[in-house]
Amino acid sequence: MREGPDPGDCVIALDIGGTGMKGALLDRSLRPLQTVRRATPRGAGPGAVVDEIAATLRALAQQAAGLGLTVRHGGVVVPGIVDEDRARAVYSANLGRRDLPLADLLEQRTGLPVALGHDVRAGGCAEAVLGAARGAVSDTTAPFELTGSRAP
Repeated sequence: MREGPDPGDCVIALDIGGTGMKGALLDRSLRPLQTVRRATPRGAGPGAVVDEIAATLRALAQQAAGLGLTVRHGGVVVPGIVDEDRARAVYSANLGRRDLPLADLLEQRTGLPVALGHDVRAGGCAEAVLGAARGAVSDTTAPFELTGSRAP
């Protein structure tokens, strides 16, 4: 039986923007191994957007397999109002639907465990952990906690 994480584990990160999606396959140290950019097909309707998100996750998972890696989780972020606890996009103009159980839909279509987050909050967290704000303690991070689904 294996103990601890496998060095071949990786994750997928995918940011759903209004006109485009940006995704990456990340190793255990969160170093990008592969990146992808695709159009967000908003004009084709909400179903097409969800289809393209799922297709992008699957494509990155196939790239991981080609590198001999195992995808452990996918993380998808969207703008708008996100209920992270329920993994629902409550309102996101980019998706064209309200109260969408996006993480569940993507898990069904990809077979991957998927976490859903708010794009700005996720960006703030990433900056604090990996970017220029790494190690900084400041009150300027407070707005990230007030953006999106946690706002009253």
